[in-house]
Amino acid sequence: VVPLVESGGGSVQAGESLRLSCDVSDYTTNFACMGWFRQAPGKEREAVGTFYTGSAGINYADSVKGRFSISQDNTKKTLYLQMNDLNPGDSATYFCAAKSCTGPGCPEPDTCVSILTRLTPWGRGTLVTVSS
Repeated sequence: VVPLVESGGGSVQAGESLRLSCDVSDYTTNFACMGWFRQAPGKEREAVGTFYTGSAGINYADSVKGRFSISQDNTKKTLYLQMNDLNPGDSATYFCAAKSCTGPGCPEPDTCVSILTRLTPWGRGTLVTVSS
């Protein structure tokens, strides 16, 4: 598995926005679990939002619902994380994740979270720092 490459992080003030990008061109032909994760210093990596490309709907963490949104470009080669109304609690290194998934369990939200959480290796991530 080749680690994905994230970009778009930076330092912003509370209330501002950022959009992160990730190249997922290796996952355009088969159904896959995809998503964004983040890890703050001293904390475990957590799922920000995950989805299965073979079904509708994206599952977001409660802490980001209504502020963050995941999307893809028309070619499905780029995965985005639009982050609005950022606050200092969103400061973390953000990682994108993708893995092919086949089988009847793939559309279940917990399946993609479980698969992606166990993914290895992870990319370098992109650092987001939000100051108050």
